[in-house]
Formats: sequence, C-alpha cells, structure tokens
Amino acid sequence: MQIRVYYEDTDTGGVVYHSNYLNFCERARSEAFFQKELSPVLAEGHFVARKLNADYFLSAKLGDMLEVKSELLEMKAASFVLKQIIFKEEKKLFEMQITLAHIGYDGRPKKIEATTKKMLLSLFDTE
Repeated sequence: MQIRVYYEDTDTGGVVYHSNYLNFCERARSEAFFQKELSPVLAEGHFVARKLNADYFLSAKLGDMLEVKSELLEMKAASFVLKQIIFKEEKKLFEMQITLAHIGYDGRPKKIEATTKKMLLSLFDTE
C-alpha cells in the first residue's frame, strides 16, 4: 500500500515522527480489508495489538511516497503475527513484527474461526 507523507506526519524539521510509522502500518492492515470490501471489525470480534517489535533504519520526510508491505508470518489459535516493512523506493526505512490478538466483544481472547483464518491468509502475502 502506498502512503504519502503529509505535514501532519512530521516534526518541525519535516521528518516523520517515530510513532507515525506505526500509524502507517495500521492503515496498511485496514486497507488490506477494505480492498476486498471487508471490515477489520468482524461479527465475532476484532483484532488488537498485543505485542510489537520495531526497528527504525532511515527517516521519511515530508512529501515522500512510501510503500508498506505486510507479510503473514504465523497463524495461531487466537492471534496472528505480521511482519510489516516500510520502503521509500527500494530503501527500507522501518520494519516491525506485530502480534494481533483476536478478542470478542466482551474483551476476552477468542479463538479465530476457520473462515476468518482463511480470509486472513487471502489478505496478507505469505512469502
């Protein structure tokens, strides 16, 4: 998914503020659902960030066009793990691994249904 860096994404020097890389990855995850006319909020629950590990390599700047790539690394009973990388052209700027837990509307962990697992496999590249 492509994202342009806007003024609101940057600090006073025109450099992307560190937490906005997480926002860019969140947008890419949501967009994966929207491109297939689906919602990340499901009938049986939704996904929340449980754990993440992030590495920053280079800075993005005001006006840059970025590419966010998402790869499914692991599917578990009640969570899944994605690797998300942000590039500017071929240069890697940011990489994170995030565990997304499936919870019901009561706020408790909930097993991911087989149909939802199949849908997730279709949304994220498994390279």
